[in-house]
Amino acid sequence: MAVAQNRGKVQIIRSSLPYQILLYCNGWYFGFYWIAEILIFVFKGETLPFPSGVLPAEVVLLFVLAGLESVRIFFGQKGNLTERMVAVLLSIVLSLPSLFGVIYLMIWQTYVLRVEVILAAIELLFIGLEMIFGIISVVTFARATPY
Repeated sequence: MAVAQNRGKVQIIRSSLPYQILLYCNGWYFGFYWIAEILIFVFKGETLPFPSGVLPAEVVLLFVLAGLESVRIFFGQKGNLTERMVAVLLSIVLSLPSLFGVIYLMIWQTYVLRVEVILAAIELLFIGLEMIFGIISVVTFARATPY
């Protein structure tokens, strides 16, 4: 916790720097992950036989996951910087469907390549660590005494 001076008043900064760094890095990594998955879907669509309607459904899932991740990361960053417990809690709650979406792309999709398993495992690591640091941030914000 850092202490900031504000016209003679001491204000304790409770936002979590490791949580903020994880959210920032995950924003960039998810962009890379999403582009890589799109390119992998193009490759799989050209070379592998898919049942009708399965490939478009998996691509739609990828787009839904992109929207979900962007909202989750946005609320996590803004909630951490403004020390708002509700926004960080919303980010933690949105982590669960995001987690299941990445697990689907890692394990349950029609064809899974080894590179997808590696990329999804890294994304799961980011989401897991963000959930842990998000819970720690919520506890820190909840213990703060109002002035």
